Amino acid sequence: MPDDALVRFFASLDQKPFRARQIKRWVYKRHVLDFAEMTDLSKDLRKQLSVVADLKLPDVISVERSADGTRKWLLDVGGGQAVETVFIPEPRRATLCISSQAGCVLDCAFCATGKQGFNRNLSVAEILGQVVLASIDVAPTEISNVVFMGMGEPLANYANVVPVTRLLIDDCAFGLSRRRVTISTAGLVPQIMRLAEDCNVALAVSLHAPNDELRDRLVPINRVHPIATLLDACWRYSQVLASRQITFEYVMLDKVNDSAAHARDLAGLLRGRPAKVNLIPFNAFPGSGFRCSTPDAIETFWQILWSKGIVATIRRPRGDDIAAACGQLAGRIDDRRTVRLSHKLLGAGSE
Repeated sequence: MPDDALVRFFASLDQKPFRARQIKRWVYKRHVLDFAEMTDLSKDLRKQLSVVADLKLPDVISVERSADGTRKWLLDVGGGQAVETVFIPEPRRATLCISSQAGCVLDCAFCATGKQGFNRNLSVAEILGQVVLASIDVAPTEISNVVFMGMGEPLANYANVVPVTRLLIDDCAFGLSRRRVTISTAGLVPQIMRLAEDCNVALAVSLHAPNDELRDRLVPINRVHPIATLLDACWRYSQVLASRQITFEYVMLDKVNDSAAHARDLAGLLRGRPAKVNLIPFNAFPGSGFRCSTPDAIETFWQILWSKGIVATIRRPRGDDIAAACGQLAGRIDDRRTVRLSHKLLGAGSE
C-alpha cells in the first residue's frame, strides 16, 4: 500500500499513523512477513492483523543459478502465467532486475519477452513481492540497485510501477537512492513526462537505432513516438533527474545497426546532451533471426562514440547460461491477450 492508504488502513483499526512506518520497516527493511514476530506492535494488533491482512510472496516455480553468480526466479502469477526476476551480483553492487508485466505488448524485434505475447499488467504487490522475495533469498547480501528491466514495458503499467518506485526510495521502506532505481522504457513519451513529476528516478531508454527508418523496424513504438519526440522528452526529464544523465540502451545486432555510420549518426543525436550509451551484445534466443555483432564491430562502435565525446560502456553479459541476460527473459505466457496499440495505451491517459 502507498503511504496514505497504509495510514488509512491503520486508522480503520483505530491505530495511530506511526503504525504505517512500523509495518514498512518490518516488511521492507527486516523482511519479516509473520505478524506474530513484529514485537513492537501490541499482541492485540498482531492478532488483528493476522485476520484482516496478508503478507504473501509470489509462488516460486523454479530458481536457476548461473556460473557467474546470477540468479533467476520463475514466479507464478496465476492463470498459467509466470514472470522472471534476476539478481546480478557484482563487486561493488548487487542489482535486482524486476518484471512489471506478464509478457509485453510492444513486441521489439530482438526481445524474447515480446515474442511471448502479452497477458496482463502485474499488480503493485506482484512487482514489490519480487523485491522482498529476492531480498530474503540473497541475504545477507543487500540489494543496492533495482532496475525495471525485466519482462514488460514499465511505463505501460504506470499506475502500478510508480507506487513501487516510491517505496523503493522511501527511507522507511527500502531506502534506496533515486540514482539506484532505474526505469527502462522503449519510449512512451507522455509517461516519461509524467514520471518526471511523479517520481524522478533514473531513466534508461531502449534506443537501438539512430534513425526512424531502422527504429521503426526494431522498436515498433517508434511509429507513434519517433526519435526526435522521444529525445525531446528525455532532455526535459534530465532537467529534474537527480543525476541529470539519461542512459540509452543500444543492443548490438550484426549487420543491422552496428556499422561505423550508425555509430556516427548516434553520436550526432546525443553529442552535447546529458547522455551515456550502454552497448549491449545481443543475447540470442530461439527464432530471434538476429546474431550478435562481432567483438571487433562492438569495439569499433564504442571507439567512435568516445571519439565523438559520447560516454559509452559495453555491457558484460551476465546469466546468459540460464537465459537471464538482457533480452532473454521469456517467462511463461500461456494465455495471450490481443492488445491494440491504441492512443489510450500509448498516450497520456495510460494506466
